[in-house]
Amino acid sequence: MTILVTRPSPAGEELVSRLRTLGQVAYSFPLIEFSPGRELAQLPERLAALSPGDLVFVLSQHVVHYAQPLLRRNHLKWPENLSWFAIGRTTALALHTVSHLPVRYPLDRETSEVLLQLPELQNVAGKRALILRGNGGRELLGNNLASRGAKVDFCECYQRCAKIYDGTEEAFRWRERGVNTLVVTSGEMLKQLYTLIPEWYRTDWLLHCRLVVVSERLAIVARELGWQDIRIADNADNDALLRALQ
Repeated sequence: MTILVTRPSPAGEELVSRLRTLGQVAYSFPLIEFSPGRELAQLPERLAALSPGDLVFVLSQHVVHYAQPLLRRNHLKWPENLSWFAIGRTTALALHTVSHLPVRYPLDRETSEVLLQLPELQNVAGKRALILRGNGGRELLGNNLASRGAKVDFCECYQRCAKIYDGTEEAFRWRERGVNTLVVTSGEMLKQLYTLIPEWYRTDWLLHCRLVVVSERLAIVARELGWQDIRIADNADNDALLRALQ
């Protein structure tokens, strides 16, 4: 098994390093990179506008990575009187580490659907919900909270940008190295990979690779694009991906 990990840095490199320690052949090929979000500077005033007991959702550890230095520069702390939620354990841990606040998160899968099942989110009518995210994504979460009577607002704290590669060059390189297993953690990156690789390499090599993804929704997209050998990790963190790859 030769594995190509398309996760962005630093999580992608960490997974490759762990795979190599276990004797696997693995390479890092990050498809996206991150930069500060267009609304990051507005975060302090957005938080200040909330009332005690209002809800804040942190949808990625990248939110914490960009927001924490901003709050520190402004001599501000993560407000204690709000209810904090994270999309999953890794993000919750990142937030708790810098804020020391209790953070609720779904215990099994890192999806909006599972997050919305938390008991604390069943009766949110009249509350304000601030969703801290990247550029786009998680519309399902906002729509559901709004349908339950919450007043929903978004704040773009970071941006995902596609990394630019020469598709033919990369396809030749990875096929020559015998890559037969791909790790992809978002629909955006899956479509980007599919589009990047020229058609001949796509039908001859890419679609024959085993694909490890992080949700049933992503597996459905993969099947529609033409992959057949698909494995779903039980979560989106590196521990779960490692289990799926072993």
